[in-house]
Amino acid sequence: MRERVTAGKEVVIEGRLWLLGLLIFAVFAVFVGRLAQLQIVEGAELRMRSEQNSIRTVRLDAPRGRILDREGRVLASTRPAFDLEVMPSEVRGAERTYRAIGQLLDTDTAGLRARVDRRRGRERFQPLLVQADLPYESLARIETHRYALPGVITEVRPRREYTGGDLAAHLLGTLGEVRADQLERPEFQTYRQGEVIGQTGLEAVLESSLRGSAGGRNVIVDVAGREVERLDEVDPIPGSDVTLTIDLDLQRAAAEAFRAESPEEPDREGALVALDPRSGDVLAMVSRPAFDPNAFAGGVDAETWRSLTKDPLKPLQNRVVAGQYPPGSTYKVFLAAAGLETGLITPSSRVVCPGSFWYGNRSFKCWKKEGHGAVDLHTSLVRSCDVYYYQLGVRLGVDRIASFSKAFNLGRLTGIPLSDEKPGLVPSSEWKLRRFKTPWYPGETVSISIGQGYDLTTPLQLAVAYAAIANGGTLYEPRLVLRRRRSESGIDETKPKINGAVPVKPESLALIRKALAGVVEQPGGTGSKARVPGVPVAGKTGTAQVVRLEHFEGVKESKIPRQYRDHAWFVSFAPAEDAEIVVAVLAEHGGHGGSAAAPLAQKVLAKYFEKKGVVPPPKPIVTSNTPHEEDEDPLIEDAPEAATPDTAVGGSDAAD
Repeated sequence: MRERVTAGKEVVIEGRLWLLGLLIFAVFAVFVGRLAQLQIVEGAELRMRSEQNSIRTVRLDAPRGRILDREGRVLASTRPAFDLEVMPSEVRGAERTYRAIGQLLDTDTAGLRARVDRRRGRERFQPLLVQADLPYESLARIETHRYALPGVITEVRPRREYTGGDLAAHLLGTLGEVRADQLERPEFQTYRQGEVIGQTGLEAVLESSLRGSAGGRNVIVDVAGREVERLDEVDPIPGSDVTLTIDLDLQRAAAEAFRAESPEEPDREGALVALDPRSGDVLAMVSRPAFDPNAFAGGVDAETWRSLTKDPLKPLQNRVVAGQYPPGSTYKVFLAAAGLETGLITPSSRVVCPGSFWYGNRSFKCWKKEGHGAVDLHTSLVRSCDVYYYQLGVRLGVDRIASFSKAFNLGRLTGIPLSDEKPGLVPSSEWKLRRFKTPWYPGETVSISIGQGYDLTTPLQLAVAYAAIANGGTLYEPRLVLRRRRSESGIDETKPKINGAVPVKPESLALIRKALAGVVEQPGGTGSKARVPGVPVAGKTGTAQVVRLEHFEGVKESKIPRQYRDHAWFVSFAPAEDAEIVVAVLAEHGGHGGSAAAPLAQKVLAKYFEKKGVVPPPKPIVTSNTPHEEDEDPLIEDAPEAATPDTAVGGSDAAD
């Protein structure tokens, strides 16, 4: 009996041992399978995650080099800013984390989860920017709760700061994230996605100098992504400082000139550029309306970008180099030079102006309805007589006019290192045949003789051309950079560059300069509002039509909608016979050059000579024989529509 019981127990025990062994085997099989999964299947990813969870390499962006004016005053610098980032691979409890970020920042983070979800593979181990340049209050709230937000990072990064706001916005340009198409170019091989680079203006042109070299540091972090220990660090190398030719005082004076005289009125629109005719240095460059480049420093938001691109006034356009306008009567000096050089006129040649000029079956009117009487070259410029240039233009012909205009660098790029420069337009018979497949009609020459019709120019082109008149015939390439500081090799200085000389004799240029001085200084001159006490100023007014005059015939100028009013020009230099500065002004829809544009130039000229220490005598009284029309421009029957800043239009129907 006992033997049977013992045998039964042994059978039971053996059965249990078998089950226990099977259970142990199964447990070990699970461990081995999981180990194989971790080591073989997911080994690479887990190894990377393990390394990232322990040691993190943090990129240290280099501060961009400073941009300075010619006297060393700061136009653009770099300041420290706190950025909020998320490391997708380290986030725990995503929904709770993103909701907490939204509450702490008092903002909507609905799109953040979608952006994180798009991260795949190695991208999950790269930080994702949530908000740049955190205000101190937001930074304090984030730092207070960061222990409970694994994967949330705050980093100090250099941020561009433009000290004058919109003061030199179009010149300095904008920053933005490097685009995918740019990353494919050889010059951007060392850049990475998300890096901020210069996209327009001098920020783009000088990118290689301003950028600097990034550094980095290796840090040990815990499972929540918090820094535990700093292992090593390589300091970034700041970008090089760049000194411009700009004079900050003149830049401020130019910007101030466009401000409205009363708070109820909008600021003026247009462009102003000042050059040194002895070197081509750009002393001031202002385009209005403008924008604040600080909005682009960390990447512009969608709402700001939309408002700027949809604005009908086009605040992003640099009107100095990209605004193309009919030059109006500022063009007359080039016809005068052509007439003198070809021998078609002499200084004493006279034309009788009865107030209009008949060509074929059409009448082209002078701005002065009663006419100027008998005028010579000097008087034709001082009083801006249209009839004198109608007749001269017909005698010259379109192709000779085009040849001399191009010799003054009109109709072509000036060479200024800004990518958005436009060439303008100098029409010729060959151009019209190629563009419109129709021949040039002699009657069209009448319109272009006073800078209307197809003629288009930029404010910078006129400044360069008038600088050649002022300096005796030398065409300088506009210069923006004086020097660059290189940490390794010292300072690189730039030199003025000459693009050629105008084919006009010095004595002819002297006659034109004397007449332009009369425009401002003589009684009856159309540019009297540009006078600077103690300094002889030379200049030329002009008015460019925007629409055909018959649309508003008999309507007072103040009643014409602003967008249809004429553009006002004034191009000047001083002192008249030993020029140190050239100022070109375009007042969009300003009306007459003498009343709208000349006063703006006067403010910049006055500031320049104030800095030179010229003590102004008592202000002279403007005589009563100054024309009622502060500038001239024409009342031409069937006049062509003038161009807006972006659009060239055709000329009038030609008379046979």
